[in-house]
Amino acid sequence: MEFKGKRIVLGKLGLDGHDTGMKIVARWLFEAGYEVLYAGLYNSPQRIVQMAIEEAADAIGISSLEFEHLYYANKLLEELHAKSLGDRIKVIFGGVIPKDDVQKLKQLGVNAVFTPGTRKDILIQGINDLFASTF
Repeated sequence: MEFKGKRIVLGKLGLDGHDTGMKIVARWLFEAGYEVLYAGLYNSPQRIVQMAIEEAADAIGISSLEFEHLYYANKLLEELHAKSLGDRIKVIFGGVIPKDDVQKLKQLGVNAVFTPGTRKDILIQGINDLFASTF
């Protein structure tokens, strides 16, 4: 396995307590050469951003199954911009996200959205594409 030199913080925001899918994605990213930092459950946007800063992360990946993805995406992006990191740290959302909300997330500034059923190769290619200009 070749380490790609990119660090991704993965976590859950709010009271969303289901993290099986996120742990699978964490393994896929690790196997693809990314350094994965697992923030776990019940985080605030401030906590996730602080961890990303402390760990010099290149991306934040949020798994959402509680249908609060638009609210938390907005709060997370506000926090990144408040710290002047909106252009440096990529934001990825995954989970149970209605098709109509995918474009809304991207309009807010989320860089990539993955929904249930996304195959491993498609997810990894999508993440690789996010960082293509820096490889």
